[in-house]
Amino acid sequence: MVTHAIEGFRLSVDRGPNWLFIKLRPNRRFAADIAQVADELWSIASRHFTYRLVLELEELSQLPAELVDELVILQERLLQCSGSLRVCGLSAECAQKLCDRQLDAALPNYSTRQAAVLGGDAAALQETLKEILSESACGEDCVELAGRKS
Repeated sequence: MVTHAIEGFRLSVDRGPNWLFIKLRPNRRFAADIAQVADELWSIASRHFTYRLVLELEELSQLPAELVDELVILQERLLQCSGSLRVCGLSAECAQKLCDRQLDAALPNYSTRQAAVLGGDAAALQETLKEILSESACGEDCVELAGRKS
């Protein structure tokens, strides 16, 4: 994990397969210092040659309009490179700010970094697993059959 500092934030950058995970840790007065966040995050992505980012935002207690604007700018840049921006860990109040600006579909708030990586596929996968499990409720016959195949 690598730590960076930009105006208003300390960043922890963790590289995963095909994704960068960036945790934003705001300084005390970050709301006054959020200019150029998109440029700084873009620079980090460029240095890693990875344009798929998950921003972990659980430490944000507020989501100023200026920061939302910076996220939109960053997302547009990433999309131009066939990249992706996903956010996770926003409080309900901060997530509501995205809804108020009608950005909740473009920047949905995921609960964890794993859910963010899976995106909409996570909910679809859970539903499919539930269906399969309910359809295959065969009790001991399934356990016995599975034991024979081993």
